[in-house]
Amino acid sequence: MPGPLLGVTIDGSLKKDWTAGPLVVLGHGILEFILVIIMTFGLKDFFSNPTVAGFIGLFGGAFLAWMGYGMIKSGINKSVSLENQRATKDTGMGNLVLAGALVSATNPYFIIWWASTGIESIRESYTFGLIGVFAFFVGHILSDLVWYSTVSIAFSKGKKLISDVMYHWIILLLGIFIIVFSIYFMGSGFNMLLGAIK
Repeated sequence: MPGPLLGVTIDGSLKKDWTAGPLVVLGHGILEFILVIIMTFGLKDFFSNPTVAGFIGLFGGAFLAWMGYGMIKSGINKSVSLENQRATKDTGMGNLVLAGALVSATNPYFIIWWASTGIESIRESYTFGLIGVFAFFVGHILSDLVWYSTVSIAFSKGKKLISDVMYHWIILLLGIFIIVFSIYFMGSGFNMLLGAIK
């Protein structure tokens, strides 16, 4: 499903190279690994609590709005350039790993998925012991790695065919895409908190 993680991957691929996908998945995977450990030892109720999910939604929406605003501003001001990106060869490794973790952590539906479908998958895999949970996690992460690496390779190779004008439009549209998600997350977070109060 397209989401903010996809937007970050595409943006990173255009600015950097094909390694953006694996780096974003590394950050995403570190967070998921921590969640699998926590949920294996029984804290799913905390994460499925509407108040917790609501605050995650509000915080996540605000974070995404800030990120989307920066991308829209860069696209409108034409302050980003593929030519400059190619010339400087920015490593940016830490930023993409951190972005992968933050975008996932601030997505309330990521947490809700893990507190429902994810925990059920862990429960079923646990019938085979810890090795079953490990096998489930590896398979889950490999699917993310293959998908986001494919997206990253496609966009990083294609950037040689993209002009700066087209790049500005892509960044602008990705920013709008992420802003839409931010509004959706904040609205959902607010509704969850409202439901928890009632």
